[in-house]
Amino acid sequence: MNAYADLVFVGGTVVTVDAGFSLASALAVRDGVISAVGERADVAPLVGPGTRVVDLRGGTLLPGINDSHLHGCAFGMATPPMSVDVGHPAVSSLAEVAGAVRAAVGRVPGGRWVTGHGWDTGYLAECADDPARLPSRHDLDAVSPDRPVVLYSFSGHATWVNSRALELIGLGRDTVVPGVVVDGAGEPTGLLHEGAQALVQNALPPLSGQERTDAIRSALGALARLGVTSYTEPGLGPGGEGIMRGALGTGTLDAYRRLLAAGELTARVGVLLLPTGMAGGAEEFACGLGEFDPGSTDPRRLAIHGVKIFGDGIVPNRTAWMHEPYLGGGCGSLCVGGESDAERIAGIGAMIRHAHAAGHQIGVHVTGDRAIDTVADAFAAAQAERPREDARHYVIHGDFLTAHSMKVLAAHGFGVNMNPTIKWTVADLEEEFVGARRAGYAWPYRDALDAGVRVASGSDAPVTAPDWRQGLATMMLRESKAAGRVSGPEQRIGLAEALRTYTIDAAWQDFADGWKGSLEVGKAADLCVLDGDLLTADPHDIPGMPVVLTVMDGRIVHDVLRD
Repeated sequence: MNAYADLVFVGGTVVTVDAGFSLASALAVRDGVISAVGERADVAPLVGPGTRVVDLRGGTLLPGINDSHLHGCAFGMATPPMSVDVGHPAVSSLAEVAGAVRAAVGRVPGGRWVTGHGWDTGYLAECADDPARLPSRHDLDAVSPDRPVVLYSFSGHATWVNSRALELIGLGRDTVVPGVVVDGAGEPTGLLHEGAQALVQNALPPLSGQERTDAIRSALGALARLGVTSYTEPGLGPGGEGIMRGALGTGTLDAYRRLLAAGELTARVGVLLLPTGMAGGAEEFACGLGEFDPGSTDPRRLAIHGVKIFGDGIVPNRTAWMHEPYLGGGCGSLCVGGESDAERIAGIGAMIRHAHAAGHQIGVHVTGDRAIDTVADAFAAAQAERPREDARHYVIHGDFLTAHSMKVLAAHGFGVNMNPTIKWTVADLEEEFVGARRAGYAWPYRDALDAGVRVASGSDAPVTAPDWRQGLATMMLRESKAAGRVSGPEQRIGLAEALRTYTIDAAWQDFADGWKGSLEVGKAADLCVLDGDLLTADPHDIPGMPVVLTVMDGRIVHDVLRD
């Protein structure tokens, strides 16, 4: 029997991310599984005539990166060539946004909407200089008077359209729709927030099967180049039909199944089902979950892990539900469709109890300390009512975890999914809304780990780029994107801790830490090779360290070393 390896790595540092964070200098792969970890002498007998020996040249071999919160289809749809890049640093002013749209009008076939993604007023010069100056339909009308234009903000909580788009969706003078911004004359400005964005979504043609497939392929290619070998699609189902032309809808799960059958999935995909949308109630949730048949999947390539619930309110511009109100006013309560806080708390609890009793893992989208406390307590109540072993429920985002919520999550073996690259992106703007103390505390990695909470990290792409290298640097430095200002230095964590959130602890979230997430014999050969020594690098330099090789299940899916 041939015992030779398919791949052997030598000449660098192998960071195993095992329980002791042990290091090695060589690793071998055979039949998609890690067959040896150690020194060069340990792998030398495994080199045969068909073995590819990879000289790491002093580089670093890591477990494949697991982005534990990434909207794959939406990411593909929101990035070139499928969408206009209107985010920083591609554009830095309203004038440059208009220029990018003008160029797109000339490329996009006649009759189609021009779409773009990524704008953020904090990085648009005119808006940064004058906070009262907001994006307007007039900025877009000059370059696209006849073609409808829709530009999604980086966060997904606001949409900017031109006058032609407003005409097509039927919005005009004296429009009274929550979330539609109007000027002093009662005319829509072209900005739509939160639920009002559905007006645009409903006017856009739904994604075709080919568009979904192309978007996922585009995302998979980008992720392979970044060393990402696993990610979680945090919500696919009926509740996503009205989001980004259905990018989070049931048809996207069908597209993933087709790519799986064709052998084209170059990353492992975990899915949370999405029975209802952001404002769905408990009755709608239970009905949707009971009727939703996700179809056949593969436990190691395309797995259904659980369900997603939206656990916080929809407040224009400010979605976090806080114990203390925002600075300068704002809503400290939930403010969802006229519901009282008590009614919404009861509804969240009912959805969590239902999903827990049905045996699902639950991921709850929740921002703001008051909302997080509510969800943590609801998790604990559901577990007390119907005990389950190792449910692995988790809060999604968890930006303002309190000592209370951390204690509850840790006590029951629940987790939190945080987003360091969002912290990096918004750190310069947070103080405006929540003050210096709360802004510095946002995404409290140090406190959460010290409390014993299992923490996984994700990009929430397309909200931010799925660059885990920047995520590592942010967790270690707590510096902001625009000014490099330190925000909450007491929440810094070390490299080993940060790397675990993208590897073994993200695998834990997937119920897969027994077979992936670390470089140990018998585990899946999901690998990422960095050019340079990660362990000695200045954290400021980590985002620029090239990913030169990516392996998923023993298959090379990105290779600069051989190019």
